[in-house]
Amino acid sequence: MIPRVLFLSSYPPRECGIATFTKDVVDSFSKAYSTNSEIIAIDEPGGELRRYGDEVVERLHEQDPYSYKATAQFINEHPADVLNIQHEYGLFGGERGEMLVDLLRAVEKPIVLTLHTVLPEPDETVLRVTRELCAHSTVVVAPSETGRSLLESVYGIDPGRMRVIHHGVPDVPFQGTDAAKSSFGIGQRLTISTFGLINRGKGLEFAIEAMRAVVKRHPEALYLILGETHPVVRRREGETYRESLQDMVREFGLQYNVQLIDKYLDFDELVAYLQATDIYLTPYLNPVQIVSGTLAYAVGCGKAIVSTPYLYAEELLAYNRGFLCKFRDVGSIAENLNSLLDDPSLRRATERRAYRFGRQMTWPRVAIEYGRLFAELSPSDGAELVGSA
Repeated sequence: MIPRVLFLSSYPPRECGIATFTKDVVDSFSKAYSTNSEIIAIDEPGGELRRYGDEVVERLHEQDPYSYKATAQFINEHPADVLNIQHEYGLFGGERGEMLVDLLRAVEKPIVLTLHTVLPEPDETVLRVTRELCAHSTVVVAPSETGRSLLESVYGIDPGRMRVIHHGVPDVPFQGTDAAKSSFGIGQRLTISTFGLINRGKGLEFAIEAMRAVVKRHPEALYLILGETHPVVRRREGETYRESLQDMVREFGLQYNVQLIDKYLDFDELVAYLQATDIYLTPYLNPVQIVSGTLAYAVGCGKAIVSTPYLYAEELLAYNRGFLCKFRDVGSIAENLNSLLDDPSLRRATERRAYRFGRQMTWPRVAIEYGRLFAELSPSDGAELVGSA
């Protein structure tokens, strides 16, 4: 039998990376097993008026301890076989999200905890809360081998209780950029892109400055910065970071070569822009980041990639699947971009290596892996689900 699954996470129309990830997991799982998944959505303060689809069957109010108790009771009374929690620091209330621990203690069903962030040098509170979350979960899922290794070596989590299920990527054919570029009206310009919710940790100012050296050798090059400002950043400081980036573009005379597209991209738009991209760039500043949905998507679409060497990038771009530049180093970014723009054959070979690696990460494959895990934990016989997938 197909296990009935409840997902606890942020969820669209809330605009955050975990919400987008969860919708992709839910949609892929429902499609793979012809079932309707159900979601408990996490509402941040001010999000209580948000309107969800019918798949959202309950809400958890982030900062309300009574909501955690009520949600645990809802889960226990719900006919679902398994609970999957998509965890990120900042999604849950209490110090380092410790309110979630109380919920886990009260839940009487198998729990799959997906950890999107695993810090290699946690403070005492993070270490304690993470260990408690894992202790009260049946299985802990890491989205990368790096995350799994840190959970074992730094947090002391039993490796027998952990699984690696990669961040999902689009299941798209390996193809050229001509048609996609034509649809956006950018001709055959050599196109570099970065997408995702904008915040200061993305290091976009270094990428924009690097375009000065790129444009000297490739005056036709176009850098697209795709995405709106992260809602949390917008509430805290407005659009000051985006405005500073636009000021840099004008100061360096790059209006023809750098465009900031202020839009939250849906799945189809995101894939279309990636298909128009010659080089994908992630100049991120956080060296301990263990997962990046944007980087995973670029690998899945078979893009040549230049990235700073944060942990996830080192893992995904190993074995010549991409190129690593130095943190906060304009010259290093420009050098790597120019190397790929100068040599189309190098770019094509890099694309093929990335695409081949990405086949193990497509959303249908990820859905099957989650489905098999859920079936193993379900009190009903999961053989039919495993076989049918």
